[in-house]
Amino acid sequence: MAPWVISSDYAGLQAQALGLAEAAGLSPELRVLVPRAPWRWVAAAHWPAPLAAVPELRPPWPGVVIGAGGVAAAVGAALRRRGQAVVQVQHPRMDPRRFDVVVVNRHDGLTGANVVVTRTALHRVTPERLAAAAAIWRPRLAHLPRPLVAVLVGGSNGRLNLDVAVGQALGVQLAAMIRQDRIGLALTPSRRTGPAVTEALTSAVRPLGGWVWDGAGENPYYGLLGLADAIVVTQDSVSMISEAVATPAPVMVAALPGRSRRQGAFLHGLVQAGRVRMFTGRLEAWPVAPLNDTQAAASEVRRRLGF
Repeated sequence: MAPWVISSDYAGLQAQALGLAEAAGLSPELRVLVPRAPWRWVAAAHWPAPLAAVPELRPPWPGVVIGAGGVAAAVGAALRRRGQAVVQVQHPRMDPRRFDVVVVNRHDGLTGANVVVTRTALHRVTPERLAAAAAIWRPRLAHLPRPLVAVLVGGSNGRLNLDVAVGQALGVQLAAMIRQDRIGLALTPSRRTGPAVTEALTSAVRPLGGWVWDGAGENPYYGLLGLADAIVVTQDSVSMISEAVATPAPVMVAALPGRSRRQGAFLHGLVQAGRVRMFTGRLEAWPVAPLNDTQAAASEVRRRLGF
């Protein structure tokens, strides 16, 4: 039976687990974990029978399971007790020995005999995927000047704030960069970007020739990563920053109000390594190389599981 990727309905989590599976040469089935009542209102770590709490889970069970996030950790630990080989992505918030392999970012601060540590989040960015997407989007964005700056916008996450006022301030910076550095700009919001924030950014950059994805049709995300001469990404998303630094483009991170110890440690490591700089409202260019630990993590998972 095909391996499973299990995760809650969060694109960032799914991308991490799918990226690891694909890099390991697997063709997995994605099982989205939606707990039934009353377990949807109870933390997954407290479920007495995790496999019964999620209706999408039923035999036949796969030989290999890759899960990402807290709900997947509870389910994965239960599947391992049944004899499945289970890989957990992100800190499981339980004893890591309950899994065959745990893959975490170094800012998680987790170590152990079965723990694989990466510098960035896992993802699905590969040179091949970027080249294919760039070929599709190059003619659609050919009207934009070069250098082309891709802007990746996230949203508030409980620790870092991206509200309308913050979006307006970022819009002022982006507009100044268009005017002063004569760049082309292509911006894509994410599912977490508030509509009012998208509107504020659009109002700032579109009159100056900036292109903003309106959410209709094909998602340009990989195309922008593949075409960008430089990237601006908001601070809130470890996943988006990790995907950006996997490209050959310089990456500038737009700071957001708030504080996150783990995200701060992650960002500090990339700044110290010279892979990212903080965005100041001007285009910056410096020599960089793609930073992508997904393939190395996948090779280690294959070695440890013996396939």
